[in-house]
Parts: sequence; C-alpha cells; structure tokens
Amino acid sequence: MTIDPKLIDQLLTNYKKPEDIIGENGLLKELTKAILERALAAEMTDHLGYEKHDPAGHHRGNSCNGKSQKTLKGDFGELELETPRDRKATFDPKIVAKGQTRRLHGYNNKGTKPAVPLQPPALPFAL
Repeated sequence: MTIDPKLIDQLLTNYKKPEDIIGENGLLKELTKAILERALAAEMTDHLGYEKHDPAGHHRGNSCNGKSQKTLKGDFGELELETPRDRKATFDPKIVAKGQTRRLHGYNNKGTKPAVPLQPPALPFAL
C-alpha cells in the first residue's frame, strides 16, 4: 500500500521536533489509535453483515450495541481505544483481541517506538 505524500505532508504540518511524532501524544500514537478504531469498526461491519445504521440490520437479532473502552499498554505508554460491541456478545475482533492489553501484533517489542532511532524527515517545506 502506498500512502499519498500529500497526506503525509498534511500530517506533518505542525512537526517541529521528534516528540511531535514519537512522543507520548505524538502523531504515531494518534494514527495508531485512529487506524485501530477504524479497523475494529470494519471488523464489526463484517461480523454483522451490514453497515452501522443500515436498515438491513433492523430486526435481525444482532446489532451494534455501543462501544467499550480498552487500554493497550506498552513501552509507548497507554493507548485508549473504543471497541465496538454487539448485542449478542459474539463479536470477536482480530486486530485487538478480547482480553488483549499488551503488545500489538506486527509491532516490535518496544510498542510504537521504532527499531532504529528516527531521524527527523526532510520536509518539502520550510518550518
């Protein structure tokens, strides 16, 4: 998958120091949260077989039933996620499994910290 360079430039608009990207409230943590929550919503849609608020889901016996808070912990700190739940409690998310509180699969053992130190990227504009 290729990410549009214009999107990256937009995300880096306020970049001034490495902590803005890899810090406690940095861009990587915010992006991780947003992507995981979107993936969880997509998994719920797949599980139920219809989009949220779709009339096709009315009177089918199972539907989205709000969200629960989940805290992932790691060297990157704590990451609060909102995970969707269904009325029958049969939703079994894959990207962040039930009961999972530590380490995301696919990340190194330091959470969102890179395996090698990050150097500030060369920006196509002046700060």
